[in-house]
Amino acid sequence: METTTIESPEVQAAIASLRDTAPFVYGLTNYVAANLSANVLLALGAGPAIGAAPGFTASFPAGAGAVWINGAALMSSVTPEALEEAAATAHKAGTPWVFDPVAIGAGATEYDEILKSLLKYKPAIIRGNASEISALAGGEGGSGVDSTLDSSEVVDTVKQLAVRLDAVVAVSGQVDYLCDPAGRATSVEGGDARMPQVTGTGCSLGALSAGFCAVTDPFTAARAAHAAFAAAGQRAGARTAGTGSFAVAFVDELSAL
Repeated sequence: METTTIESPEVQAAIASLRDTAPFVYGLTNYVAANLSANVLLALGAGPAIGAAPGFTASFPAGAGAVWINGAALMSSVTPEALEEAAATAHKAGTPWVFDPVAIGAGATEYDEILKSLLKYKPAIIRGNASEISALAGGEGGSGVDSTLDSSEVVDTVKQLAVRLDAVVAVSGQVDYLCDPAGRATSVEGGDARMPQVTGTGCSLGALSAGFCAVTDPFTAARAAHAAFAAAGQRAGARTAGTGSFAVAFVDELSAL
């Protein structure tokens, strides 16, 4: 399997295109992750809008460069109907959208069924931790929002799910693994051990994946987002001591890419 880094030519081209294009990116996410998700997109040049105010989900996905839908938006007064309307509007308009099935398989059956119902609207990218990807494929879920599996344990699942759902599937962990329906696969190494200790980091990775989806194909978009996170996390980790300073430095390092 090839390795993608921040120095990969496709990644550098995607970053330049994102900054040059400054696309409008619309998202539904949870209140815990909204601030970081917006700041991550702004750091690399995109223009985010987040939330389900009246009329947003029926109109914004059609006019956006890309959309991201985080399942945990349901804890932020976003209704199941709003999630579906956003996904359906994006699908009808041909707007690529990124799906983050947060905490799927953790025991909330009604929640899981709502998330699975969105798959008919054909997300371009599906990203999650190892337990979320496993659960989406019908396997073992995690503990709340945390994974009980290592990303290396679900590599075959990632490949199979990409084909079955006709989407790029990405699993994050100590090493990230990405695969597309055509069988292309790559790994991304880097980051920092404090990244899971900063609220919303994984959720904001879905947001950035959508940002790149607005300017390039889904596989390159996923590669660029994960490589950017890995590089920024590693660089921020090298110059900070605690999780608070790391969180600020992480956004700073993204803005410097």
